[in-house]
Amino acid sequence: MKIASDKPDIQNTRSATFIAPCLAVPASIPPVGPQWVTEIKYDGYRIQAHVSSGTVTLLSRSGQDWSAKFARIRAELSELPVVSAIVDGEAIVENARGVPDFHALQREINNGSSARIAFVAFDLLEHDGRDLRSLPLRERKRQLEHILGQHATSSSLRFGAHFANEGNDVMQHACDLGLEGIVCKRIDRPYRSGRSGDWVKVKCVVSEPFVIGGYVPLKGRQDAVGSLSLGFFQNDEFIYAGRVGTGFSAEEAGEIWRALQPARRKTPPFATRLDREQKAGVVWVEPQLVVEIAHRGWTHDDVLRHSVFERLRSNVSARDTTAPASLRGSG
Repeated sequence: MKIASDKPDIQNTRSATFIAPCLAVPASIPPVGPQWVTEIKYDGYRIQAHVSSGTVTLLSRSGQDWSAKFARIRAELSELPVVSAIVDGEAIVENARGVPDFHALQREINNGSSARIAFVAFDLLEHDGRDLRSLPLRERKRQLEHILGQHATSSSLRFGAHFANEGNDVMQHACDLGLEGIVCKRIDRPYRSGRSGDWVKVKCVVSEPFVIGGYVPLKGRQDAVGSLSLGFFQNDEFIYAGRVGTGFSAEEAGEIWRALQPARRKTPPFATRLDREQKAGVVWVEPQLVVEIAHRGWTHDDVLRHSVFERLRSNVSARDTTAPASLRGSG
């Protein structure tokens, strides 16, 4: 199958036409072999940067225009020595230890600031009118590193470096440093949208997205959540996955409660029948809001074990949150 042409196919990309991103397939261990390279998995927002004659548009993972959220990154990208480019990368904020901190990134955005936000560029899809997606990753990254190297030293634009054939070692160091994990990529493959298997992600903990189907108010308060009823979509049905009641800060508990109020409904949204304990005290909502949950696997009846709330996932569609890889793998 032909992936992309070497001929310029950029008339639309110059007006920031979205290219569906290449996505990583989850795995429990890093793949091995000389065709694989390893990158750090950055805990931030996936961003696709479109540069054209000094004008920059920043698109989210789902193609929404997020240019206004990242003014500093946009200004830096506008100075790149290119006529046009499409750069794939991640917007991050680092904590005092130099580790990407997703909550700090959210706070920066919510405060209307971009001073601490950096952009890690790890792929180049177009350069000066030439579609690069058919080229192998090694060549795309070589050109990207050259472009970034020509730019004046910047604290907000960074090249996403990789390590050759060292997945297990990099994974160990990443976990020791408190990073989210790693992404292993085929250095010899073109850029293919979706989950082709060319990119593989390995996390230091099992952490997956779920959709909120209901909540129990925090005891003593009516404007904050105390626990969430979770699910995922499978064959157009919303399947119950259990509850999470830990990991929220007071601020997050209130933020989630406010976000759920317009979605309230009278009946459970789940296709599966719930028992009395699973329904007790729950305020039901339309399954729209996605959250990231860390957990330690599943019970025999397919309910999450030792689940912990990590963060909201406003950049992920509820309908894209299908059966988790950990559940498929347990079966």
